[in-house]
Amino acid sequence: MSHDDNLVVRAARLLQRHSDSHLGATLTINKQLPMGGGLGGGSSNAATTLVGLNHLWQLNLSLDALSRLGLMLGADVPVFIHGHSAWAEGVGEQLTRVTLGTPWFVIIHPGINVSTPDVFQDPQLTRDSRPITMARALQGGAPEWRNDCEAVVKERYPPIAEALHWLTQHAPSRLTGTGACLFAAFETQQAAQAIAKLADQRWPTWVARGLNTSPLHDALVYF
Repeated sequence: MSHDDNLVVRAARLLQRHSDSHLGATLTINKQLPMGGGLGGGSSNAATTLVGLNHLWQLNLSLDALSRLGLMLGADVPVFIHGHSAWAEGVGEQLTRVTLGTPWFVIIHPGINVSTPDVFQDPQLTRDSRPITMARALQGGAPEWRNDCEAVVKERYPPIAEALHWLTQHAPSRLTGTGACLFAAFETQQAAQAIAKLADQRWPTWVARGLNTSPLHDALVYF
């Protein structure tokens, strides 16, 4: 990927054009997430750039206005711009704020990359799933949640199927989008760390706490 293709650079230049700003900034990425992990790292970077530069350059654009710009960069950029857990519809831009539990998550990366275009073009991908409503999903628990990409990804990428099978033996587990990361929720940090220690013997593994509010928005309150 060239410098100009990076979502951070594209976000900054998009905001410059939209606001007719001649201001600039020095931007540095300290990447912690695996490439192609399906965790929204690039989209989060783009959203942080838009929100941060809007504040730094004193543009005073609303979050809705920034979200419309963010949608030009990626379908999941708006949820990161608004910075709160949400139910997403449309292509990801129609957001309804929700408050979720904040369990501890174990995230595993099986060590391979998934081609999202190949998954979406796979003839075996389910394309007529029954829609899940927000009320049923939030009230119904695990049976209402599903990932239509999971069966295709497991078939195309056996290492992901193997890692998912392993993690499912310890807790209900799912694929992140089209992957390649897998995750499971635990009630306590101690329980999550115990499983992560076992998983780390085979795959790169992380433990993270669920949040309802983005740390970026928490930080901006103090500026």
